[in-house]
Amino acid sequence: MDLELQGKVAVITGGSVGIGLAVAEGLAREGVHLALCARNEERVQARAGEIAQKYGVKAIGVQANVAQPGDVDRFVATVEAEFDAGVDILINNAGTGSEETIMDASDERWQYYWDLHVMAAVRLSRGLVPLMRKRGGGAIINNASICASQPLYYEPIYNTTKAALVMFSKCLANELVGDNIRVNTINPGLVLTPDWMKTATLLTENEPTTPEEYLDKIAKDNAPIGRFATPEEVADFFVFLCSPRASYCIGSTYYVDGGWLKVIT
Repeated sequence: MDLELQGKVAVITGGSVGIGLAVAEGLAREGVHLALCARNEERVQARAGEIAQKYGVKAIGVQANVAQPGDVDRFVATVEAEFDAGVDILINNAGTGSEETIMDASDERWQYYWDLHVMAAVRLSRGLVPLMRKRGGGAIINNASICASQPLYYEPIYNTTKAALVMFSKCLANELVGDNIRVNTINPGLVLTPDWMKTATLLTENEPTTPEEYLDKIAKDNAPIGRFATPEEVADFFVFLCSPRASYCIGSTYYVDGGWLKVIT
C-alpha cells in the first residue's frame, strides 16, 4: 500500500529513543523529512544524522525540554526556519512514567508532569498548526497510554495527565477538522522501551530474578498476548494514522496493547 507520505514533513518530540525514534524511522522509510527534539542534544543530533544518511531524507535534531515553554518556542522557531514551506505531521510523544502517591506528591511534581504530558502538546499544536495550514492540512498524533483509561496504582500523576491528553486530543480534533487537520490519540500498552529496561534493572538489582525474567512476568501477568510490543510494532500504527490513507480517522483513541485493556470502549 502506498501511504502517500513521500516528501511530507514531520515533527516528533522525544524522537531520539524508544517509540519516538521508531516512529521517526518508520516515517523516514516512507520518505518523510523530520524535525526531532529531545533533551539530550548529542543523542538527538546523532539519531537525526543516522536517519538522514540511511533513508535519504532531511532530518534535524534539536535539543529541547518540551516541559519548558521557552524550549518549545525555540524548537518551533527552528522548525519554521528549516521547513519554511510548512509542516504536515506532529507527533507529541515526549513523556515518562511517574511513581508516587497522591498524598505525598508535591505541587511541583504535579506541575512538571502536567507541563510535559499536556501543555507540551498544547504549546506545540498552537505553534505548528499555522505551518500545517500552509500545507492545506495535516495530522497530529498524541502518544498517551493505556493508563489513561486503566490506571496503574503506582503512578497516579501519569494516569491523570495522560487522561487529560486524551481529552485534549478530542477537543483539538473538533477544533481543527475544518482545517483538514486530523487529530488522534494512540494508547500503547506494554512497549519494551529503555525506560522499562531501566526500571527492571533497578528492581532486580539485589534479586535472583533477571531484568528479562521480571519483564516477562509483567507481560504474562497483564497482556493476553504474553509479551511486550517492540517500539516498531507501535510505530507502524503511528505511521498509518499519519497517512492520508487514514483520512476518516478523526478524534479517536486507539489502543495498541496486546489485549491488555479489560473493558470495551
